[in-house]
Amino acid sequence: MKFSCFVDIKLDRDEVIALFDNSENMKYWQDGFVSYKRVSGREGEVGSKSMILYNQNGRKMELKETLKVYNLPEELTGFYEHDMMDNRMQNLFSINADGTTRWTANIHYTRVKSFMKIFAWIVPSMFQKQVQKWMDQFKHFAENGNPSKSLKSVL
Repeated sequence: MKFSCFVDIKLDRDEVIALFDNSENMKYWQDGFVSYKRVSGREGEVGSKSMILYNQNGRKMELKETLKVYNLPEELTGFYEHDMMDNRMQNLFSINADGTTRWTANIHYTRVKSFMKIFAWIVPSMFQKQVQKWMDQFKHFAENGNPSKSLKSVL
């Protein structure tokens, strides 16, 4: 399964990248985010691995991230592994004519297991909606600079 999402952010690309490339900010725009921990390699090093932990409605969800491309401010691509699925996410950051930033995410699910196959087949838009939701929440966080304001009330 492959799909793309995008969002236009009313900041210049350097500002967007500074916010995006800081794992401390993930808690402000990714629902259920708990922690991000590098387990091998150095920050920004292709091949480095990290563990990302989420709390999804009381359930622990752990993703293993492997950095595939680190060419910021243009591109950051990671491979994400989970018990139920694997995907490659390419994040591209381009400059719009008005100086704002377009963030495009190209996602390719390479493995989907068990009951998740049913969801992927019946409602593939569910996966795309989650990515778009987080992108929209990042846009809100970046443009408003107020992480304490509830995003759910805005979106």
